[in-house]
Amino acid sequence: MAGQIRHYRRIMQAAEKSSISFSFDDVKGLASDDMSRVDDLIRKSLTSDVELVSQVSEYIVTSGGKRLRPLIVLLAARAFGYEGDRHIHAAAIVEFIHTATLLHDDVVDSSARRRGRDTANTVFGNQASVLVGDFLYSRAFQMMVDVGKMRVMQILADATNTIAAGEVMQLMNVHEANVSEDDYRQVIYRKTARLFEAGAQIAAVLAERDQKDEAAMVSYGQNLGTAFQLIDDALDYNASPNELGKNLGDDLAEGKATLPIIYAMQHGSSNDVKLIQDAIEHGAIDRLEDIQAVIESTGALKYTAARAQEAADLAIDALSGIPDSDWKEALVAIAEFAVRRRS
Repeated sequence: MAGQIRHYRRIMQAAEKSSISFSFDDVKGLASDDMSRVDDLIRKSLTSDVELVSQVSEYIVTSGGKRLRPLIVLLAARAFGYEGDRHIHAAAIVEFIHTATLLHDDVVDSSARRRGRDTANTVFGNQASVLVGDFLYSRAFQMMVDVGKMRVMQILADATNTIAAGEVMQLMNVHEANVSEDDYRQVIYRKTARLFEAGAQIAAVLAERDQKDEAAMVSYGQNLGTAFQLIDDALDYNASPNELGKNLGDDLAEGKATLPIIYAMQHGSSNDVKLIQDAIEHGAIDRLEDIQAVIESTGALKYTAARAQEAADLAIDALSGIPDSDWKEALVAIAEFAVRRRS
C-alpha cells in the first residue's frame, strides 16, 4: 500500500510539473537574446582564409537542429544568476564540439541524411568532413583559452576525450549482436550524455557555484543526455523519415545494437532472435518491418521509453536545490521535451 501511495505521489508531482512547464518555443524565446549572441559568435569564429573550411562549417552549423547543448549552458548559467558573457563563449564551444562529432560520425557511419538533408560528407566528401571536423575541434580549444578559466578548459577537454573514446567503443560494437544493456549505456554516456553533462557543469563553474550545485548540474546533464539518446534510438524504429530527419532503420543498417534491439533479443522467440541477429551482423534492413514488429510485440519501445522517463525524472530532481525562476523552469521543460519529442 505504501508503495502504491509513493507511486501515486510521483505521478501527481509529474503532472503538476508538466502543467506549469514552458513549451519548447517558450524556452527558446526566453534564451533568444543569448542564443542570438551565440549564433553571431559561431559565424564569426567560422571565418577562415581556406574557402572549403568556411563552406563545410557553414553547411553543417546552419543545417538546423535544436541547439539543445548550447541552450543548456545558457539557461543553467542564468538560473545561477550569472551576469557575465563568458557563457556565450562556452555555449558556442559546446556547439562546435558537438558539430565536429557529427562530421566525424557521419563519415564513420557512412550516413547520407541528417536533419532532413544530405550530410556534409555526401556533399563535400569524407576527407573534407573529417578535416573540417578537426578544424572545429581546434577552434573550440582556441575559444576555451578566450574564456580564461582553467576549470572550464579541463571539463571540456576531458569531455572531448571521453567522446572520442565512446566513438571507438561504438565502433568495436558494430555488427555485434550480443551487446549488453550495460555496454550500450557506457557508449551513450560517452558519446552523448557526457557533452550534455559538461555543458551544464561549466555553467555552474562560470557562476562560481559550490561543489553541491556543480554536482547537481552534472547529474542534470548526464541524465538529460541519457534520456535524449534513449528516445533517439527508439525513434529509429517508430518515427517517420520526415519526422526523424534521416532514414528509418539507419542504426540497424550500420550494425548498431541499440536498446530496443537489445531488449527485443532478450524477450523475443528464437526465430525473432535469429532474425535480429542476422540483421545486426550483416547490416541488413530488407526485413525492417518484421524487426519493427518484433520490437513492438516484445514491448521494447515501451521499455526504452520508460528508461528514458526515469532518466528525465532524475534530471528534473537534480534541479530541486536551485532557486525557482523562469530559467530553472526552462531546464525542467527541456527534460520533459526530451522524452516526448518525435524528431
